[in-house]
Amino acid sequence: MNGLLILLVIIISFMGMGMSLYLLIKKQPAYDRRLSIRHFIVLLVVYANVMVGFGVLYIALELLGISVLKEGEALHTDSFLHLIEDVLYFSAVTLLTVGYGDIIPQGVGRWIAMIQALIGYLLPAAFVVTTFIHYDESSQKRPNRL
Repeated sequence: MNGLLILLVIIISFMGMGMSLYLLIKKQPAYDRRLSIRHFIVLLVVYANVMVGFGVLYIALELLGISVLKEGEALHTDSFLHLIEDVLYFSAVTLLTVGYGDIIPQGVGRWIAMIQALIGYLLPAAFVVTTFIHYDESSQKRPNRL
């Protein structure tokens, strides 16, 4: 039963990440602007959702007994709060940079970290591409004024 609950949390987490990515791709900037504050806030929300979503995945796997992260010799799991801090830190560092090396993925955690790093590299590209696609579409819909 405990494993089923953790699986449900993982599924909900990935659904949230998917909806965030969909929001980033489909959300159009304000009319007649290349960049809007609203579109930038959507990007920040997407980053936060992906970071927390992967953090939930790392915590769930650790709670199932599958060791995915190592800090020094082992991940310090003396308290649940420390575990949350470690996985969110690792998730943020993996998503936003290549990593510092103080917490290391192991086993299946390596594959998860690679996918997360790839998403971290693709998000800014998706942000820029969707911004200019929507700007180009809106400029073509406007009548040319002379």
